[in-house]
Amino acid sequence: MLHSMTGFAHESLKVGIGATLTWEIRTLNHRYLDVQFKLPNAFSSKEPDFRKQLAKKIKRGKVECSLHYQKTVDKKTDIQIDNDLVKILNARIAEFPKKVSLAPINPIELLKWPGVIKQSEFDAEPLYKKADSLFSNALDSVTKMRLNEGMRITEILCTKCDEIEQVINMVRKRMPKVLRMSLEKQKNRLKKLNIEADPLRLEMELALISQKIDIDEEIDRIKSHVVEIQDTIQNKSNTGRRLDFLMQELNREANTLGSKSADMKTTQASINLKVIIEKMREQIQNVE
Repeated sequence: MLHSMTGFAHESLKVGIGATLTWEIRTLNHRYLDVQFKLPNAFSSKEPDFRKQLAKKIKRGKVECSLHYQKTVDKKTDIQIDNDLVKILNARIAEFPKKVSLAPINPIELLKWPGVIKQSEFDAEPLYKKADSLFSNALDSVTKMRLNEGMRITEILCTKCDEIEQVINMVRKRMPKVLRMSLEKQKNRLKKLNIEADPLRLEMELALISQKIDIDEEIDRIKSHVVEIQDTIQNKSNTGRRLDFLMQELNREANTLGSKSADMKTTQASINLKVIIEKMREQIQNVE
């Protein structure tokens, strides 16, 4: 079954009085697996473990994982200002030449300077297992969303495969008539020229023309590609690259069909095929 590369998950867990762990996972389409983590400093050492866990469930796409730890602020102990650092910053600002025009310093901007606000340290070790379990739940949620989206894409691709078969069946049904009309057209041209043609040579030329506009091989290959797409959709996993390759092959056969066209309806069928294939390709770009 297909999996989309687009998904989102948000999982939260209370881990104490006024404390909460929250995971957010966003996934987008990408050629490869590209994972980015944003973790509190206390959890940075656990990033390799989180990556291993993610790699078991997601094989392709751009994945952004954010862990947030929030707790009720204790005004006395949780937030402290490094007054010495603030004094140093003010002193450095005062050293600017008078010719340099500076706007009044906003105290809030000073608080944003790294190290000015010192938050109290906490022991994160008891939270590791809870963060790991919560991350597993978030991965399950985003995987479920990607699977649901993949099911929708599967329905669209199956419908498009049926449309392709309808087009090529119509083209194959008309081919005897197209060949007959093309041969009659060549014979009429010779009659208008009032030239005595060697019957054997004429038959050879007409046979070459028939061979030139014959599209049985192209139709057979298109049918084969459609069968492979249907089989890939239903029976294989991590199919995005394989389906993308099959779209390239389908488009190539559709172009060949157009170049061999001997009438307007066949040309229009080639154009319709390329429109259908492009719509399929747009969906497949989001398949894992």
